Amino acid sequence: MEKTFDKNSVLERRGTNLNAADEDSAKAAAAFCRLYELIRILRAPGGCPWDREQTPQTMRRDLVEEVFEAVDAISSDDAPHAKEELGDVFLNTTMISYMYSQRAERGQSGWTLDQALDELVEKLIRRHPHVFEQSEGKAVADKDVNTSAQVLAQWDKIKEKVEGREQKSILDEVPKGFPPLLRAYKMQKKAAKKGFDWPSLEPTRAKILEELKEVDEAAAQVQQNASEQNRAHLEEEVGDLFFAAVNYARKLGVDPELAMNAANKKFYKRFSHVEQKCAERGVEMVQENLDKMDAFWDEAKKN
Repeated sequence: MEKTFDKNSVLERRGTNLNAADEDSAKAAAAFCRLYELIRILRAPGGCPWDREQTPQTMRRDLVEEVFEAVDAISSDDAPHAKEELGDVFLNTTMISYMYSQRAERGQSGWTLDQALDELVEKLIRRHPHVFEQSEGKAVADKDVNTSAQVLAQWDKIKEKVEGREQKSILDEVPKGFPPLLRAYKMQKKAAKKGFDWPSLEPTRAKILEELKEVDEAAAQVQQNASEQNRAHLEEEVGDLFFAAVNYARKLGVDPELAMNAANKKFYKRFSHVEQKCAERGVEMVQENLDKMDAFWDEAKKN
C-alpha cells in the first residue's frame, strides 16, 4: 500500500529538531527535508501524473541535461543561474534516489537515500586519511600528502588496495556512457597517471599535424573512390585527429569539454548576429552571399 503525505507540511520550514553541527548545517538539512518530502508527495497517489510515471531510466537524459546546464552556468560565472541549475541537479538526483527507495519498499532491487549518503560519507572519510585519523585508508596511506597530485595518487591506491576495485585495465574506470570527447579526455588522464604520456608539449602538437596529414590522405582516397571501406578509413583518421587534439588540450591544462562548450556558445552568438543582420538588410542566406555574411561575422567578432 502506498503512503500518503501531508501536502501542507512541505510548505513549512522543516528539520528544526535535527541534531546538526551548526546553523548552516541545520538550514541545509531542513531545506533538503522539504525537497525530499515534496518529491514523495509528487510521486504519491494523487500527486503529479508525470512524476509518478518516471523511472530511473526515463530520468537519465534529464539528469545529463541538467548537469550540462549547471556546468554552463558555472562557466559563465553566473551565480544566480548556477544556483538555479544546481538546484535542478539536486532535484533530479534526489528524485531518482527516491525511485530506488520505492523499489526497495516493494521488495525489488533498490536502496534508500540515507544509505547512499552514508556510503558516500564513509567513502570520503576512507579516501582522506590525511584528514581523518579514523580513516580505513590509513592502512595504505602515503606518509606525506601535501599536493593535489599526491592526494589523487593516494585516492587511486585506496580504491585499489582497500576497496578492492582493481580492474583489468585502469581505463575501465572511465564510464562507457560518457560523451566521446569527455571519455577521450578521461582515458588520457588515466593513462598519464601510469606514466604513459609524452614528457613535453611539442610531440603532442606534432601528433596533431601527423594525424591531420593522414586525414588529408584518407580524404583524397575518398575523392578518388568513395567506397565504404575508404569512407570508414576516413572516419577513423578523423577520430584519431580529434583524439590527438584532446590530448594536446589536456597537456595545455585545458578541459576540452569546457573549451568546446565555450566555442559552441561563441558560434551561436556570432551566427545569430549574422542571421539578424541578414534579415535587417534583406540579404538572403545562401552561398552566393557568403562575402556579406562574412562581413557580418567579422562585425560580431569585433562586438
